Amino acid sequence: MDKLKFSSIAKQTADRVFIKEEKGKDFVKFGQFNSFPEQLIELYNNSSIHNTCVNAIVDGIVGEGLVAEPDYVLERANRDGETWNNIFKKVAQDYKLYGGFSLEVIWNKARTAIAEVYHIDYSFLRAKEKDYRGKIPGYYISDEWATEYRYTGKSVKDLPFLPVYNEHTNETEPRQVYVYNPYRPGMKYYPLPDYVGALRVIDLDTEVDNFHINNIKNGLAPSLSITTFTNADEEEREAIERMLQTQYAGSNNAGSLMYMDVDSPENAPIITPIPQNGADDYYYNVNEMVVQKILTAHRITSPMILGIKTPGQLGGRDEVIDAYLLLVNTVIRPYQQDILYCFETLLNAMFPEEEITLGIQQLKLFNDGEEEYDVVTSTEAEAGDDAGLEAEIEQADREAEGTLNQPLTELPLV
Repeated sequence: MDKLKFSSIAKQTADRVFIKEEKGKDFVKFGQFNSFPEQLIELYNNSSIHNTCVNAIVDGIVGEGLVAEPDYVLERANRDGETWNNIFKKVAQDYKLYGGFSLEVIWNKARTAIAEVYHIDYSFLRAKEKDYRGKIPGYYISDEWATEYRYTGKSVKDLPFLPVYNEHTNETEPRQVYVYNPYRPGMKYYPLPDYVGALRVIDLDTEVDNFHINNIKNGLAPSLSITTFTNADEEEREAIERMLQTQYAGSNNAGSLMYMDVDSPENAPIITPIPQNGADDYYYNVNEMVVQKILTAHRITSPMILGIKTPGQLGGRDEVIDAYLLLVNTVIRPYQQDILYCFETLLNAMFPEEEITLGIQQLKLFNDGEEEYDVVTSTEAEAGDDAGLEAEIEQADREAEGTLNQPLTELPLV
């Protein structure tokens, strides 16, 4: 007598996230298979809540755009017709998504000033090993690191190589790369995004979505067991399975009538419902946890900023204002300060005869005429300036009470 055989299903376990910097022959690999930046892009594209958080903070960083004195210095960044505001938007996206950003710098023929600046997607960069002074000499540029250069053994000698930005070596190196890598413990060559601690949770967000999508698309398969008493061979069984999937599975077939014609009652199939044991409720709770952890990773204290209403929260105007001011001064402003410092360095090298003051026009939280949070962030003040923060909050409170109609743009720069 043949015994009933069961096949075991391997249990999937969550892998810990290790970001490696592995030295190779010519360059330093970034992540497993040299593909960590590409993994960040994939998570950004596939997780709806993570995508929304990144976009919201990038919008906050960019604000209403750069402002400068004199203003003409922002009009042209390169011969492609890009302005500095065009470059700024790309840099803000890279800084939030990757944790760093990069720019190609081209000096004029006389080597007396910068002639052009171009944005380089940070995922295109891989560092050359540090020299005897502990400095990165330059970066190789490619958009195929995760495919053609997955392993460090392949030579990169034919790839473009740009030395790091140095105004003292522009005589021999007219094309350079300006790379901003914030300090990160344990990382010697590459930056990490501020949400790196939530990467597994962000990936889980995509899995929760996949669960619900597959439940709809394959609605018949996980909820019903069909037992037949025929001697059908493998080809016939596969044909029956395809028929059931086509005619009864998926959202378009919800509520459809299943008709079966058999030659005798004994041959009638047995259809047995498979209990779901509250799977939908379980995944709903998981989803709530995932959303909260992703918001925490991005330091967003109120989902109302993203237009997400949560149960138990009134979501009043004051709550949104307080949450937004906290986000601006603890998250957005430090990003802006870093970018402004780098841009001022390059603009002063592009226009050495000018004394340039650079700032960012902040987003207006409301456009109803009652309140305006239109603050210019300048590199003349350090990020997180307590006096500036207190002035903004006091100003907001007075405007909310209707006691002051003066917009913040008329206040001193902070």
